[in-house]
Amino acid sequence: MVGTGSARAGLFDANGKMIASAQHQITLHRAAGTIAEQSSTEIWRAVCHVVRATLADTAVSTDRIAGIGFDATCSLVVLGAGGAPLPVGDSEEAERDIIVWMDHRAVAQAECINATRHAVLKFVGGRISPEMETPKLLWLREHRPAVFDAAWQFFDLTDFLTWRATDDLARSTCTVTCKWTYLAHERRWDADYFRAIGLGVLADEGFARLGERVVDPGTALGRGLTARAAAELGLREGTPVAAGIIDAHAGGIGTVGVAGDAESCLGYVFGTSSCTMTTTREPVFVPGVWGPYFSVMVPGAWLNEGGQSMAGAAIEQLLAMHPASAEQRVLAGRRGQSLPAILSEAATTTSASLSDTARLADGLQIVPEFLGNRAPFADPEARAVIAGLGTDQGVDSLVALYIAGLCGIGYGLRQIIEAQAAAGAPIERVAISGGAGRRDLVRQLLADATGKPVLATKAEEPVLLGAAILGSVAGGLFGDVSVAMTRMSRIARTYEPATGAIAALHDTRYHAFTQLQRVARQIR
Repeated sequence: MVGTGSARAGLFDANGKMIASAQHQITLHRAAGTIAEQSSTEIWRAVCHVVRATLADTAVSTDRIAGIGFDATCSLVVLGAGGAPLPVGDSEEAERDIIVWMDHRAVAQAECINATRHAVLKFVGGRISPEMETPKLLWLREHRPAVFDAAWQFFDLTDFLTWRATDDLARSTCTVTCKWTYLAHERRWDADYFRAIGLGVLADEGFARLGERVVDPGTALGRGLTARAAAELGLREGTPVAAGIIDAHAGGIGTVGVAGDAESCLGYVFGTSSCTMTTTREPVFVPGVWGPYFSVMVPGAWLNEGGQSMAGAAIEQLLAMHPASAEQRVLAGRRGQSLPAILSEAATTTSASLSDTARLADGLQIVPEFLGNRAPFADPEARAVIAGLGTDQGVDSLVALYIAGLCGIGYGLRQIIEAQAAAGAPIERVAISGGAGRRDLVRQLLADATGKPVLATKAEEPVLLGAAILGSVAGGLFGDVSVAMTRMSRIARTYEPATGAIAALHDTRYHAFTQLQRVARQIR
């Protein structure tokens, strides 16, 4: 899998047990405003590095690798003739050929697209996000027309990886439906939409640069690994490669199967950003929540997708603002821990229980929308609100800021759950994955803030497991993704929401959260 900051690989057995894994950092190029770019060349090298490192840690023969699955962030890769990278920004560096998912350069283009009120938009919650690909494509055409015209292929990062591995240009239903406005329930691109928004040239070409063939995640691609890719990855030529999936949705695949009934369980990926995934048998239209998307995660089912543009990154942003943060980060480094880890330890040490830590944020309220509200308001211009911050510069106030930030993340999740329930897509439980959601304290506070049980799987890396599930299907170990999900994922622990005084406390804090949101919108 390729996340925002690293590439990771994992080797799993057919029961979903991870045998070995490896990780390698990748570069994120930031520029003025919200510009964020990466290199597909660097990312492919990182993928090869982690696959080789993972294999080096085991005695497993490459002949026993049944299949490979890829997942990645929903970032836009722009390649020219022969697959050469093209520069997507003012740096003019060809290696910087990826507009990262979190890049908000296309806010104006998204607003222009939304002004068309095209029927396609009802399948993205009514408003398209600048994080999606058609606003970014429109930005490229308007601001870098030479690059747009020279492009041979526009890939979602996942589809780039599967093409690089197999030479197969097929796109995943997940990527192009969730981020490119492909209508999976009708198996078609809407040419009228592209003409209406100023990208008619892509329709005139028959969508040859976006994907003429679209297949479901888990579908075996081409003839498996090419000789070139196999040599680079250290694997066997012809090893089956599955059509991939967006990283958050891989987390959904790796977790929601534990519930036995995917419709009752919301998949929640808590990483740099957060993503919520709710499965329904019939399409449910939720204003401000992306989707409904057909067959993009659970085969034959519809998906609504929400979340926030900054989640783990919002916590990091909050902590970096505090005067005590630098000193505590050094202390954490000496202990071989992260700053959030030692703050979690400090909070639990001074509290009667994990749930009781919420009292440490007394009087401090945070709406952590530093990069807009992804859902349920689809408002990229929203910004964070902090109320009740005093002059205390000690460690206790840093801990309080951390707890208040986690509560704010939880209230944003609760807001999405309530919006979906009101529209006809209720859920009973939350299945969590993602690096920022691994600690017991985080999981308990999310359960308490939402009033929903939070399920943690036995898999140490549920997102990697989701990719492995796709690989197992492509390799023929299981008949379809649904079967593989139930066979390879298991519950390790359930975090039940607090009741009584703690539940009442969160109700009060949630009311304050929504009031602050409302006032901030009114002020803007």
